[in-house]
Amino acid sequence: MNVRRRHISAVALTAVTALGLGTLTACSSDSAAAGNTDRFDVVASFYPMAFLAERIGGEHVHVTSLTQPGQEPHDLEISARQMGELEEADAALYLKGLQPAVDKAVGLAEGPTKIDAAELTTLETHGTEAGGHEDEHGDEHAHEDEHAHEDEHDHDHDHEGADPHVWLDPVKYAEVAEGVGKAFQKADPDHAADYRANTAALVKDLKALDGRFRTGLANRTSDVFVTTHAAFGYLAERYGLTEEAISGLDPESEPSGARMKELQEIAKADGVTTVFYETLVSDRTAKTLAADVGLKTDVLDPVEGITDHSRGEDYLQVMDANLTALRTALGAR
Repeated sequence: MNVRRRHISAVALTAVTALGLGTLTACSSDSAAAGNTDRFDVVASFYPMAFLAERIGGEHVHVTSLTQPGQEPHDLEISARQMGELEEADAALYLKGLQPAVDKAVGLAEGPTKIDAAELTTLETHGTEAGGHEDEHGDEHAHEDEHAHEDEHDHDHDHEGADPHVWLDPVKYAEVAEGVGKAFQKADPDHAADYRANTAALVKDLKALDGRFRTGLANRTSDVFVTTHAAFGYLAERYGLTEEAISGLDPESEPSGARMKELQEIAKADGVTTVFYETLVSDRTAKTLAADVGLKTDVLDPVEGITDHSRGEDYLQVMDANLTALRTALGAR
């Protein structure tokens, strides 16, 4: 749509050099660049945001992703071209706290409506261990409680150190989807009815996914699963599991010898059968730990991007594959 035709601001151009922005090119859902279509142009930071934009926007949006398929999103650098696309876009959809380069670039961009997914749900702080308690609310009540902050305006906007991986909890992801839908309706009111309907359909799919996880993990022999990096804290808490991560929130960080020894002891004590690794990060550390304790390895995908190696073609399919992997690892019946 690009209701604002403009040149890139001098501030943004100066920032390209100041930030040391890289030379990566953008990945678009079609050949047109952001700002050059007759549709509502959305620049999404990485796949989970692009998935929301495409499902909610439908035929009315053109979505450009800053993170290419197969690229580890935490390490993204922004190119001059991408900075220009941000300036020319109608909306920038991102998740503050996950990609520092994106946070800086969006902050400098003067053109787009800025939609921060981290402002649309509650964030928590997770370490290498997360979860370990059952969700005491019913499915519907839990969803209602999480929406309470929107009406009370008591949401904590300081996300320093918080875990950004909210999309791996279908309930929180649905909450984000509802917020994105409202933002699209406000920014592009001509298509508000379609955005509202598309949002409702997506939320229904996410609630169904939540139901499959609740049912699929209800009868299990173990609650503990081991992953390479601490991406699944929200999912663990949602379904009464405990995630033990080799590394913290940064997937590239190296674990200490003490942490590896601790995980060996946890695996033996809690009947852990599998060490999970992910598609976009090396499996070396996971296989080392598994070999030391005599465990299997398998993929638990944080769905940060879809590639030819993904176990599914979109978020919902990959999450269903994650459920299958967890059921096997946790002895679910």
